[in-house]
Amino acid sequence: MWTPLAAVVALLGVGLAGWAGWRAATDRPVILKQLLAGGVVEAVLLVELVVAAVSSLRGDGPADAATFWGYAATTLFVLPVAAAWAFAERSRWSSVVLVVAALTVSFLQLRMVQVWTGV
Repeated sequence: MWTPLAAVVALLGVGLAGWAGWRAATDRPVILKQLLAGGVVEAVLLVELVVAAVSSLRGDGPADAATFWGYAATTLFVLPVAAAWAFAERSRWSSVVLVVAALTVSFLQLRMVQVWTGV
């Protein structure tokens, strides 16, 4: 089951959101280390989706495949779009954008687990 990977992605997302939130609260923009941390979250997310795809092909798929893969596609694009925005916007609002994106990824991970299990 891929649920432990979802938990790792969600926790990394919350950690990144906390870090970006601290920078936003201190009126600082996103730094390169945060964007690299977002890349780590994205890499773990890709591993998770490969595991989910293999599980689906073996017959142990999500209860609602269309919803699950829709969430998966959305999750894949949230952090890269936020990173591009944060790179272009060199103010504290770049940190706010990263907070929202990281929390969105974490929330979508929880939803993906619910959809997978049929809860």
